[in-house]
Amino acid sequence: MLAQATNDRLYATERAVELKSSIQDYLDVEPEIETGFRQVKRTQINKMVILEYLGGSEDDWDKWSWQMKNRISNADILNDILPLNEIEFQDLRNLSKQFRWAISPYYLSLIDFENYRQSTIFKQSVPDIRELEEHNGKADPMAECQTSPAARITRRYPDRLIINVTNQCAMYCRHCQRRRNFGEQDKHARIDQLKEAIFYIRSNKEIRDVLITGGDALMLSDKVLDWLLGELDSIEHVEIKRLGTRTLVTLPQRITPELCTILEKHGPLYMNTQFNHPMEITPEAKKACDMLVKAGVVLGNQAVLLKDINDDPHIMKKLNQELLKIRIRPYYIFHAKEVKGTSHFITKIETGINIMEKLRGYTSGLAVPTYIINAPGGYGKTPLLPEYLISHAEDEITIRTWEHKVIKCSNKTYE
Repeated sequence: MLAQATNDRLYATERAVELKSSIQDYLDVEPEIETGFRQVKRTQINKMVILEYLGGSEDDWDKWSWQMKNRISNADILNDILPLNEIEFQDLRNLSKQFRWAISPYYLSLIDFENYRQSTIFKQSVPDIRELEEHNGKADPMAECQTSPAARITRRYPDRLIINVTNQCAMYCRHCQRRRNFGEQDKHARIDQLKEAIFYIRSNKEIRDVLITGGDALMLSDKVLDWLLGELDSIEHVEIKRLGTRTLVTLPQRITPELCTILEKHGPLYMNTQFNHPMEITPEAKKACDMLVKAGVVLGNQAVLLKDINDDPHIMKKLNQELLKIRIRPYYIFHAKEVKGTSHFITKIETGINIMEKLRGYTSGLAVPTYIINAPGGYGKTPLLPEYLISHAEDEITIRTWEHKVIKCSNKTYE
């Protein structure tokens, strides 16, 4: 028995060495991956530069109304704060005549000013000349206009739907699937439109799950948000409510004690956000998440797979691990949609599959989201997974593990 225990310990030790070696490539690069927590000093310096230019104070910085009022949406102002080269500056001036863009002072502070061309924050928020040159894709690839049976409603599934409440965001993502809705100014849904949406939900008792989104759901005032959530609470067959927001990423100052008091009244409430890179996970984002969790809000992340931003297994793994540390559950990785002007962000499907291969087994299952492609034409989310089932018989299946070991498993039932 002692000999067996010794052999077991020896095997376990050898296996531990083997397991560590399987992630050595990640361990080698992980210390060099930028995160918001690792770049606090640089971000603080940028913050001071921005505040000085805008004439703001530390107290101003922490107010979401000040952040929104001072969004940068002008090429000359951006160039004053973050000097661009002449070609990029002129390109941005021209692009500004064609495309709406805006970036909150907070999100701007996350850019590496000295290496902005490589910054994942810059690429997501500042227009690129390719947006004007690319003619692939469609304005509405998900056919949302054809899946709207009532004002502000998008319905693709049997028991759930979307209420689109605004076109406003703290920052207009360059890869956004609803670029067509940016318009020339911010517009919230009218109350009569929201009432029509509520009436539709009341009239369709199979609807048990409602997602409030936009734009960004948290761009609504506290008062309107409280009213809308209250209306949904009053509908007996609505079991859960969800909020779609990127303010945790681009404007964490929006998460105030007053907002959390409102959200706490309206559970069960789920909030899905979109962190795409570990650099976006900052102390400010953590503070916002802590407040939301305390208010009973359940947090999930829906990353978008974007070329030259997170199309790397190590980056995506670090992102998901950092999310768990601030109590956000990685939920989806979306394959980028074929929206006109965004094709420079789109990766091959194989890139996403490879990322999933390097997540499953190599990190906690909590850090493994589902890779999703949206079927064109509004036919909904379809999961894409590596193939783990090799063959299937009545009493036995053959699988491959995350380590590519081929193993037979019983498929029997017992009386």
